[in-house]
Amino acid sequence: MKTNFFPQDHIQQLIVSALTSHNTSLENARHVADALVAAEIDGLGGHGLSRVPSYVLHASQGKVDGRATPEASQVSNAAVVVDAKSGFAYPALALAVEKLVEITPQNGIAVASVTNSHHCGAAGYHVEKLADAGLIGLMFANSPKAIAPWGGQQGVFGTNPIAFAAPREKKPPLVIDLALSKVARGKIMVANRENTPIPEGWALDSEGKPTTDARAALSGTMLPMGDAKGAALVLMVEILAAALTSSNFGYEASSFFDAEGDPPGVGQLLMAITPDPLSGGSFQSRLESLCDEILNQQNTRLPGDRRIVLREKAAQDGIALSQAQYDQLKDLSGTDHVFRQ
Repeated sequence: MKTNFFPQDHIQQLIVSALTSHNTSLENARHVADALVAAEIDGLGGHGLSRVPSYVLHASQGKVDGRATPEASQVSNAAVVVDAKSGFAYPALALAVEKLVEITPQNGIAVASVTNSHHCGAAGYHVEKLADAGLIGLMFANSPKAIAPWGGQQGVFGTNPIAFAAPREKKPPLVIDLALSKVARGKIMVANRENTPIPEGWALDSEGKPTTDARAALSGTMLPMGDAKGAALVLMVEILAAALTSSNFGYEASSFFDAEGDPPGVGQLLMAITPDPLSGGSFQSRLESLCDEILNQQNTRLPGDRRIVLREKAAQDGIALSQAQYDQLKDLSGTDHVFRQ
């Protein structure tokens, strides 16, 4: 399949056009486009441009309110509640990050909950912004049911990602982003769209049997990383991201993939820590010592290092898309403009 390269700003504008043509405000569309393009560049296609068709569908059908304006309420010196108003998660999370950057240095640690939310994309994208501001960031998010309780047959929890980011000295932040399923559900969505098999061990079908069929996996359940221990972590994130934010649990939330049902109403929880007070000012030097110890061994790398290389490549070459992917994006944008290589 032939691949073409397109400038980042061109792809961002197509996404903005696609969303603003389907009941989404310009500001919200820009937040979404920035996040999706960033994920695509970082090699996270399941949270990248593959999401545009479902986002457009949700906005056009009212499953997400593309014109919602999130609202923040500071409930204590170090706690903020952000209501996404059944809109896209990205503007709400951007507001949460903004508030945390403002209040965390005053308190040493702060937390923001996001409720009435939607698909949050790559969780690392949000905590990296906190690290860019000199803070340690943590994020917990829940999602529609995809994982059964350990030993169970029916989905109760989502794939429930965890993300962590820490600032580094004169280097991009250290970012760790992982779903608690063995793989992100978005990867199975991409495999289903491209009609390609998935590796055995990723998911079970609706009868609880191992499957390599992406469509059967989407109708079944995902397997948690770490088996029973992973299932316990999934439960922990469900409590932090949904119970603590007064949001829908995974088994209550509607799908991110289709327009059926009410808005998903899931939640996200972000925490930020100012590192210097707790470490006596030694956090950066201690972190660099640890990173050096890791990298002194052969065949090692730090989590997230691959994204730096991919970002540099995308800045030089553009975003790689098949002609079919580009045509779909252009059709959704409703524009007749064709990019010329």
